[in-house]
Amino acid sequence: MTMAVRIALLSNPKSTGNLSKLPRIRAFCAEHPDIFHYEVEQASQIGEAMKTIARIRPRLLVINGGDGTVQAALTELHNGGHFGDQVPPVAVLPNGKTNLIALDLGAQGDPVVALGRLLEIARHDLAGHVVARELIALRCGLGEQRPVIGMFLGGAGLADTMLYCRNRIYPLGLPNGISHGITAVAVILRGLLGLKAGFLPPEPSPLNVSVSRDGQISGRFALLAVTTLEKLLLGTGIRTEGTGRLKFLAIEQRPASMVRGIFAMLSRTLAKGKLSGVHVEQADEIRIEGDRSSVILDGETFEARTDRPIHLSRAQPLSFVRLAA
Repeated sequence: MTMAVRIALLSNPKSTGNLSKLPRIRAFCAEHPDIFHYEVEQASQIGEAMKTIARIRPRLLVINGGDGTVQAALTELHNGGHFGDQVPPVAVLPNGKTNLIALDLGAQGDPVVALGRLLEIARHDLAGHVVARELIALRCGLGEQRPVIGMFLGGAGLADTMLYCRNRIYPLGLPNGISHGITAVAVILRGLLGLKAGFLPPEPSPLNVSVSRDGQISGRFALLAVTTLEKLLLGTGIRTEGTGRLKFLAIEQRPASMVRGIFAMLSRTLAKGKLSGVHVEQADEIRIEGDRSSVILDGETFEARTDRPIHLSRAQPLSFVRLAA
């Protein structure tokens, strides 16, 4: 008798974390026939992967890659309709460079150990581990019919900093912790001390942000984030009233505002309307427009323009499996 598939594992071998760990994951899957392992090398292959995975009806879909791989998979789950109304819960292995989504779901440490824990969960009752998560639908202009789906968007100075780290610091080959430390120092030198130099991240471009029901804010922002994650940066979160809405945070590009915002994040006291220069909102829709200003949704870069603003809205919630943090 053929063993039922408990887990479908979707891996991206080109994800940074997989370069060294994928052989161990392959070996683990070879030892456990109730895991179906499908590998893709680029996002364009994820649609075909989902078609195949849908045919075997796994109890749990596990994504092994960085946040960009997770975003591409969530987009295909939302737009492809491969599973009909029986989409399996999704889990994310700790991998990639940033792992914000994996961190939010309590997946840390060795991905093979995490996969083993997920297999044990899939062999028993999933109910105690399943949590609902809202998703962000991003459209470039109102006419876009196929949204990109994700869980964390960074814009303004935050996007510039992420691109600076990706393009200037990661190529140095340093450990992630050191790379992120260097980037943080560069941000402090530019934002808090006002230093300007070619080796520092650029000055944020002006943006106009419209948040439903709460009007518009304009200016230069050291940090702009929209998320449905429970945790933001540095393990912090935003105090929310109720659930099911997009969480919006913007900190103005002024030293005093940055200090207030950073302190509130570290002390976990971010709340709506509490600090000058720090904007915290909850919304169903958000529009971002600027002069070719970058925004990054779970690793993929988009451009907010005056004639083609970025539109963010709530997408259909999805079930995830959360491991204990």
